[in-house]
Amino acid sequence: MTTQTSLVDQSNGTRVRAIAMFLVLLASYAINAMDRQVFPLVAPEVRREYGLSLAAIGLLSTIFTLGMAIAGLPTGFLLARFSRKTVLLLGIAIFSAGTMLTIVSTGFSDMLVYRAATGIGEAMQLTVLLVIAANFFVEYRAAAFGAVNFSFGIGAIIGPTLGSVLLSPNRSWHVPMFVFGLLGFLAIAVVALTVRPWFSETRRAVDVLTDLTGSPTLLNRNTVLLTVMSLIAGLVIYGYLGMYPTFLREKLHYSSTATGTVMGSNGLGTLASVAGGWLGDRFSPRFLMSTAFLCTACLGYLLFHGPEAFESRTILSFLWGLVVSGTIYVNLAGYHVKAVRSSLGSRASGIFVTSIYGAAAFAGYLMGWIASHSGWMLAGDIQFCLLAIVAGGLALGLRHEQMSL
Repeated sequence: MTTQTSLVDQSNGTRVRAIAMFLVLLASYAINAMDRQVFPLVAPEVRREYGLSLAAIGLLSTIFTLGMAIAGLPTGFLLARFSRKTVLLLGIAIFSAGTMLTIVSTGFSDMLVYRAATGIGEAMQLTVLLVIAANFFVEYRAAAFGAVNFSFGIGAIIGPTLGSVLLSPNRSWHVPMFVFGLLGFLAIAVVALTVRPWFSETRRAVDVLTDLTGSPTLLNRNTVLLTVMSLIAGLVIYGYLGMYPTFLREKLHYSSTATGTVMGSNGLGTLASVAGGWLGDRFSPRFLMSTAFLCTACLGYLLFHGPEAFESRTILSFLWGLVVSGTIYVNLAGYHVKAVRSSLGSRASGIFVTSIYGAAAFAGYLMGWIASHSGWMLAGDIQFCLLAIVAGGLALGLRHEQMSL
């Protein structure tokens, strides 16, 4: 009895330490999210300083996702040769350096390179986080993925709020970019000192008993459908994140503070990611994803055609974060892994990152181009409503019985 009690205590202690280290990793990802939210916030200042078009600033707001798309699959191969912790630290370093270099840009071209480089670093960090979550929290993968997105939500709340505070005194967009880049290098030191290999490198998810279900190949019905849905989700999610702040400031004439509050409410909705992942672990992907995309289409319409009042936009952005980031994003990540056997989990995560962020790279440019030629309302109808309806229809083709347990 004493021996059994000792083993239970040891197991509980290990679990507590693992959760603590996971929280450290999530905090580092929250810092990443801060920059993702703050650059669209300062886009009008950047646009004025460099004399950029609406389409050009839209491209700068979302081009980092091209870096993520490029780095997604190669990161899977790096993980086969180096420790996860090493790849993650390298990713944070690339991301933070790109963020700080943005402020010394001489024009559109080199800024485009720096913004794309931040995406390469983020892809490395995100892919490692998803792999660690899938391998250590085997029975609660979607919920663990939800925790990753939850941390993004924390950063999405802090980023616009802190960014507007740093921007307000002297209207210099350099200050928030420098501060968030510096925080990234601080995160490197904390992760290096606190995260242990027994947690970051665990491979329990590839035990024989857990590798008997799911497709034995990446070329299967569910993965193909999920990949197309991820491409669409990239255009929808990053059309909003990259250009909605510009719509609020230039079309509705919101202040930077009010815009930061509205966008921060989106991050607040994202905090429901753990619950969204829980739903993904328990309900049919066909039902959950088709319903979520239909709700997205309705919210997308209201974001552009609904009441212009600050309170209404804040509530709508909260609901958008709840449905789009808290449910769709989380479960696309989870279902990509569940669609295949556990031994293919790292590559499945790479496909998810590459597909969603490959499309997202052009989300801001596409929305800016449509808005410039046909107005903001039509841009929202096409990129938010129509595309979400198409993705909801594709979700009806998913097969839950063919996914891993």
